[in-house]
Amino acid sequence: MADAITLERILALQAAYIRCIDNNTLEAWPDFFLDQCLYMVTSAENHRNGFPAGIIYADTKGMLTDRIAALREANVYEKQSYRHILGLPHILKNGGGEAESETPFLVVRIMHDGQSDIFATGLYLDTYRNAGSELKFSRRIAVCDSSRIDTLMALPL
Repeated sequence: MADAITLERILALQAAYIRCIDNNTLEAWPDFFLDQCLYMVTSAENHRNGFPAGIIYADTKGMLTDRIAALREANVYEKQSYRHILGLPHILKNGGGEAESETPFLVVRIMHDGQSDIFATGLYLDTYRNAGSELKFSRRIAVCDSSRIDTLMALPL
């Protein structure tokens, strides 16, 4: 395909993204996105029904940057970390410098006392675009399988 984005580049972007969150280097997280982007966390039921609001909703890189600043400086939440496990992305569209995929995920949340629980499972619905020599997300929607989502979600999925 002309101007197709390779699976290797998609996998590299996803691996770096997950590593950023799991290693708590969240200040770098917004850099995985284009300036005009969409990042949302929602439930499968809300997604099926076309409800546009999410538990987390940001439509610019600046909003993502503000979210991390708030996490570090303003919000009070119990110390926790994530461990992501991803399936392989299924490419839905690819060409013209843009690709779309869906990727299954499982996130384990580890609390400060060591308690580990399955926090979320679902699908990432992603759109990728070339930004010069880099690949970036123009859209990442985390569609959680369960409608029981922790409304005090601190870290991005």
